[in-house]
Amino acid sequence: MALLRGSWGALRVLGRPAAFWAPAAAADRGLLEPPPPSSSICGLEWFMKDCTLSNAPKKPWSSYIRFSMDFRPILKEQNPDLKSTEIVKKLAEAWRELPESQKKVYKEATEAAFKIYREEALKYKSELDHNQKKVLKEESRRKKARKELIKKKRELTIFGKPKKPRSGYNIFISEHFKEAKGSSAQQMMKVLNEEWKTLSSSRKQVYQQLAEDDKIRYENEIKSWEEKMLEIGRDDLLRFRKLKAKIGKHLEDIY
Repeated sequence: MALLRGSWGALRVLGRPAAFWAPAAAADRGLLEPPPPSSSICGLEWFMKDCTLSNAPKKPWSSYIRFSMDFRPILKEQNPDLKSTEIVKKLAEAWRELPESQKKVYKEATEAAFKIYREEALKYKSELDHNQKKVLKEESRRKKARKELIKKKRELTIFGKPKKPRSGYNIFISEHFKEAKGSSAQQMMKVLNEEWKTLSSSRKQVYQQLAEDDKIRYENEIKSWEEKMLEIGRDDLLRFRKLKAKIGKHLEDIY
């Protein structure tokens, strides 16, 4: 549970707005496909399961995340209508303006937690056999690659990388999500998925043609974008696919 809270805290600090995870928004970004009939495992569940570093001691939160986890509920209660992105900005401002005497409390708590963590980590590693050390090293490599991937993803957004082409299913979902029946997003998605399955071939063809048009749009835009990145010396962003390959294809569906 502590790991789950910490992971969500980190995601909040990264500034993921709640709408990012909404099915309609995901469909609009081309991240949804018809779910496999025999599987209910979502990308986030896969990520949370895979990112755990065995039963190794977990690194403590940073001073800023500790502050955010304390102050965020208060800020949310005082400003219930604030969007997640606005809350993140206010948290950053509050941390910058926090007196050093109060920051010191969080910094000292972090330093104390890291001292315990380092001791536990040394003890944990000393008790591992050769194969377990290899597994731990591989998991550490994947975790480091994930951090690099998140950084690259954020840079791609900042530099305006074109949105990926949507599938016919994605376009259908984004067009009909607001009018779908259901008391929750999950139920609405279930209804729309059933509608897509029973959609006539002629109507599906309309969405598939729109998807083909969107694919052409993407191919033209990505070519221009990559040329621009080369011009400004950011060819490292063009190697993003290689970085993603280090981690696994599923991570793309999360971030």
